[in-house]
Amino acid sequence: MRQREPLSSLISYRLLKWSVVHPLFKTYFRGQIHGADNVPRTGPVIIVSNHASYFDPPLLSTAVCRPVAYMAKEELFQVPVLKGAISLYGAYPVKRGAGDRGAIRAALAALENGWAVGIFLEGTRTADGSINDPKPGAAMIAAKGDVPLLPVSLWGTEKILRVGKTGKLPVATPITIRIGELIPPPESAKREPLQEVTNRCAEVINELHGLGR
Repeated sequence: MRQREPLSSLISYRLLKWSVVHPLFKTYFRGQIHGADNVPRTGPVIIVSNHASYFDPPLLSTAVCRPVAYMAKEELFQVPVLKGAISLYGAYPVKRGAGDRGAIRAALAALENGWAVGIFLEGTRTADGSINDPKPGAAMIAAKGDVPLLPVSLWGTEKILRVGKTGKLPVATPITIRIGELIPPPESAKREPLQEVTNRCAEVINELHGLGR
């Protein structure tokens, strides 16, 4: 198992981070990051977080100071130029209708290649950024890959864009990202251990989110 993302991906990530994402985060969004020392700089890890905005993936990747791989529709990888770009930034393809099995296989492959894999614990965006119905997929992948989970709270991102108002500029709202301590993977892939770790991740993220700004 590799301990680092490919060099080409690291270079591309740093170029985008320092030229675009980080300046916007620190100035336009007045971003704050707490708990950055909890992030392992090398080795595979699953980053689990709440989700309230399309801006969450790049903001999260910037906060943890390493590329984060997310799943993407397989169709996107059929566009020649786009395929190379999203692959460099860690996107991995998942077939439509493949369900959880396809996503798990793709995430495990990314972890084998030394990536940090990002998973939104509820699987979709929530209006207030809280986690109410956490899904066990992240815990399942952690158990199968024997890798830890890193809980992260994204506070304030639900205010960046308003539903139905995509034509307007992003709102310059304050963003705070809090990173918790590593959580060990479940002891097995059975339902009870998976649910226990899933609930623990959700609890930590919601606690961090409750700290606010």
